[in-house]
Order: sequence, then C-alpha cells, then structure tokens
Amino acid sequence: MTTMVHGSAVAIGSLGVLIVGPSGSGKSDLVLRLIDRGAKLISDDILHIDSADGGPLLAYAPSIAGKIEVRGIGICSVEYEVSAPLRLVVACAKDVDRMPAEDMRTTIADFLVPLVKLDPFQVSSVLKVELALRSVVEAGHLPVEKPLPLQLKG
Repeated sequence: MTTMVHGSAVAIGSLGVLIVGPSGSGKSDLVLRLIDRGAKLISDDILHIDSADGGPLLAYAPSIAGKIEVRGIGICSVEYEVSAPLRLVVACAKDVDRMPAEDMRTTIADFLVPLVKLDPFQVSSVLKVELALRSVVEAGHLPVEKPLPLQLKG
C-alpha cells in the first residue's frame, strides 16, 4: 500500500527522516542544512510512503526527483536517494518543550513512528535531528503497525 504525504524527507546514512509542518515552517531549509552535513534528499514537498515487510519506506515522487524548493532562489537540483526506511518524524514547531515526553510517536501511513518536535530555524536543529535519530536507533525504537481498533460485538 502506498500513501502520499506532504512533507520533505532525507536519508541520513541508510535511514529515513520525514520532516513535516505547514507551508513556510522551515522543512526545506532544514533539509538543505542536513544535505550540507551529508544527508541525501529523498523528496521535497511530496513523497510516498510504501508499506514494506520491515515497516514504512519513504520513497521519492518521480515527478520531482532530485528537486528542492529554495525560498528566494527557486527550484534547485540536488543528489537524491530513491528510498529509505522511515525511522523518525521531525515536526517543525516554534514552541518546543524543554524536556519532551519519552518515546513520543505519531501515526504515519498506519504506523506509529518515533517523533521529535524541533524549531527548524535554530542553528543547532540539524545536530538535534542527527542526535534524535541516533537515540531512536540506539533505543531500538522502530515504527510499529498501529493496532486496529477493537470492535465490540453486540
């Protein structure tokens, strides 16, 4: 099953990070800075999430392969990855809790996926994404299928 999602995604090493937020919230800006640190673009603005045997897989949108919108510059071409397994969702937010709840998750394509909220315009945000991904991996927190709601028999 494939789900289309509004957001941007990068591969850090072999693992996928989905960045979500409203238009103008800093998704592409954060992606550019992650690319500068060695991440690879998967897709900017629109991407696909495929349900794979091992969990959700972030996949590029062929019509915009290798393209990223850079505010004030326009559409630019960059190197890209076709896909990567989704391991972390970054929600762009202005108000971020100093000490967030442990093991925060969000639902993406019927999977509960580890979540972190960050202000993408902070200078340290790229390091925070990398640290959050490392902590998710080290803790063994994988996306899990969202349980189906219980149905009561009458």
